[in-house]
Amino acid sequence: MAVWSINRRRDGFLRDGKPVFYLADTVWSAFSNTSLEEWEQYLSYRRHQPFNVLQISILPILHDTSDTNVNGCPFRQHSDGSWDFSRINEPFFERAEKMVRMAEDGGFTCLLVVLWANYVPDTFFSRNNPSHIMPLEFVKPYTEYVVRRFAAYSPVYAISGDTDFGSDRTVRHYLTSLQAVKDIAPDALTTLHLMGAAELNVEEFLRSDLLDFYMYQSSHDKDSQEGAYRLAQAFYAKREKRPVVNGEPCYEGHGHGNKYGRFDAFDVRKAFWWSVLSGAKAGFAYGAHGLFSWHRTGAAFTSEAWSKIPYDWRTALRMEGAWDASYCSWLFERYGLYDIEPAQDLLLTPYEQIRAAASPGRDRLAVYIPYSNELLLDADLRDFSVEMVELDGKRIWRPELEFADGRTRIRMHDFNADAVLFAARPPSGTE
Repeated sequence: MAVWSINRRRDGFLRDGKPVFYLADTVWSAFSNTSLEEWEQYLSYRRHQPFNVLQISILPILHDTSDTNVNGCPFRQHSDGSWDFSRINEPFFERAEKMVRMAEDGGFTCLLVVLWANYVPDTFFSRNNPSHIMPLEFVKPYTEYVVRRFAAYSPVYAISGDTDFGSDRTVRHYLTSLQAVKDIAPDALTTLHLMGAAELNVEEFLRSDLLDFYMYQSSHDKDSQEGAYRLAQAFYAKREKRPVVNGEPCYEGHGHGNKYGRFDAFDVRKAFWWSVLSGAKAGFAYGAHGLFSWHRTGAAFTSEAWSKIPYDWRTALRMEGAWDASYCSWLFERYGLYDIEPAQDLLLTPYEQIRAAASPGRDRLAVYIPYSNELLLDADLRDFSVEMVELDGKRIWRPELEFADGRTRIRMHDFNADAVLFAARPPSGTE
């Protein structure tokens, strides 16, 4: 059983005491929509990739959902079909616990969302569908039940899912749940999963010692993808320092948000490096359209206009972007980027989509170039080891460098693809 904690700098994670990059796959609807046989197939495939976290909503998601529920309701029902939040449906949670145990046996830690936004009053999604709002008096006993149920597997908890904070009632629901988690599992890591493009500004959470790390959702809108780095910067700059994770970038295969077109592996790579080089260096969550909702071909889907028809989960499972996210996380660890800080001041090339970061002593640099372009850096790299990784073909490139006036000009690479430049000054005493 892996135990996750926060490092001393409060900017990253430790797993069993060692630095680790949080690389998650997104399977929100697994508990409600997945058979145990399918779950084993999924785990058997994903365990060959370096994902270490699986993101799951404990309760069924009532929007952005595929009509593929095979596991019933988490609560008993009244005669009119509405949920009785005072009566847990034990078989639902017995299956869910078995799935968490299977995931742990496969080497994964689960991030479990306690209350998706449709179960909490005055959120965007509960206002559209108020039929399943959980009354406040049931929030604490429900939370206590799930924390005790999953305690043996040391999950991470996202108290909220896809939420905004529409009123004091919204905040009270989540604060009640957060307190209940920490009362029973004080060492469990906690976060809040926010709705797209949202920033956390609720003081009760920002000041709380019970909240361990920040998680943001950078957008599924084609025209808002810069949120990957802008939100990373905003969370990294908060006075209450915590690790930052992009917990929901654009999903591979997802539509462009009420527009024609779908995100691909390049968009995944771009979101990854835009995030980690801009402050969200603690982790990144990959998602594939059709896998998060556990879609089956021919099933109805609630958000076709915004998201487009999902792929069958088996197809989504094997999309190339999962391999690219895995490779990017491997590069992050291979080049030891755990201590990097945003360093846009090093970039003299006038394109903010090119992102730069550096170690505190600026003896190591990383620069992401989404489109081939010459670079001018406000740093003299003549004593550095410099190499570039072209990400589409996974090729190593030795760039041409020119030095003048304490600056370095890096000639355009030869590939019509995105790339990451890594530069490191050799330790003193070495050549």
